Amino acid sequence: MIRILAVDDEEPFRRLLKRELTRKGFYVETAPDGNEAISLLKENAYDVILLDIVMPGGDGISLMKKMKGDPSAPVIIVLTGRATVQTAVAAMKEGAYDYLTKPYKLDELVIIINRAYDYGRLSIKNRLLEQELVRKESSGRFVYRSRQLEEIVSFIKKIAPTDSPVFIQGESGTGKELAANLVWRLSKRREAPFIALNCAALSENLMESELFGHEKGAFTNAYKMKHGIVEVADKGTLFLDEIGEMSMKLQAKLLRFLDSGEFRRVGGDKNLHVDVRVVAATNRDFATLIKEGLFREDLFYRLNVFSVTIPPLRQRPEDIEELAGYFLEKFSRQFQKPVAGMDGRALQALMNYQWPGNVRELENIMERAVILCDSETIEAGNLLIPEAPGAGDGSRRASEPSPQPSLEEMEKNYILRVLRAADGNQSKTSQILGIDRKTLYLKLKKYGVLDAQPGPPE
Repeated sequence: MIRILAVDDEEPFRRLLKRELTRKGFYVETAPDGNEAISLLKENAYDVILLDIVMPGGDGISLMKKMKGDPSAPVIIVLTGRATVQTAVAAMKEGAYDYLTKPYKLDELVIIINRAYDYGRLSIKNRLLEQELVRKESSGRFVYRSRQLEEIVSFIKKIAPTDSPVFIQGESGTGKELAANLVWRLSKRREAPFIALNCAALSENLMESELFGHEKGAFTNAYKMKHGIVEVADKGTLFLDEIGEMSMKLQAKLLRFLDSGEFRRVGGDKNLHVDVRVVAATNRDFATLIKEGLFREDLFYRLNVFSVTIPPLRQRPEDIEELAGYFLEKFSRQFQKPVAGMDGRALQALMNYQWPGNVRELENIMERAVILCDSETIEAGNLLIPEAPGAGDGSRRASEPSPQPSLEEMEKNYILRVLRAADGNQSKTSQILGIDRKTLYLKLKKYGVLDAQPGPPE
């Protein structure tokens, strides 16, 4: 419903406007002058203002000047009985969308209000996208051959057209964001934005500001008002990755938002409303998080209307060859190299590996293999598959008996090998591994090798 604020000093006219526009399906509030209008604007969100120019106690032009610097201000339609060329020019110069004189034709006013609303929504979207919260351009395509993924994609096709929340579980690198993207692409919201936020990448305060936005002066360095990503995703889909890392305080605010669609920017006192579908994902064990008091049980049930669990790559080996071929073609095209396939030993090495980093690790290995390949066929030596304990070279041959190390041990060996190849440079290592530097730092600390490595996390 379009929310309208009618500002006019004539009380009978305000009553008439409210009655007629309410019958047309609009929500209407009124104010007798600019000062009262400012008070209402501080407490409420409106889409369109119908504004008289000449009023005691704060005229229309003064009000427009005060609102001009606010990017979230409603669209203004000047509606006055004292029209002159000068007032019309002044109003348009201050940013009025259109200008009508009294007496107005109701049908004409309704058309202009609807046009102004559409214009305002488009303007807001453009400003939001300028804040570097841009629409995801992923193809949303799952590459698979396994029955497990076929069943998952079939399930997503059933639930995507609804507006219900979806909760995606799986190890890091299995394709949780790809699943969320597929939910969006198959939904009724596919023409609206798909916006992702990694809850593990930001501190609590920064995450709240990123999620809900902040008002000018809300904290140090808040030099201007910022829209949150819930506004960017309005009418679309919001993907909250690694939601198990969200603080309890922010979980409470997220729960209120999910229940009502309402939120306040940091430092603000105005209730704002958006319509988004939330898809959340985690690689954590939520039963343990809830038991330890680290995640709200009521929020979990609010998010977990539909549950999707993506199995790790080692449990669906049928997908390895399909994915490897997809990445080979992708990087051959990207690097303009005529690499057409893999030899038998290379494929066998891929099939023998346990893939602790899942599909993301396979993608990284295929990217490096295409770069290192000097012929039209990738060989086992191009793969740089991490060493398993006791292995002499970078790949395991099918004919050789191989020990079965734990996933944690394999991860440790792989990370340390990449770190050595990067000459101890943690930033470069984290880029190669596809993880942020903070995560790398914590893993090195866990392995007890941090003292030998340069630099604290940035």
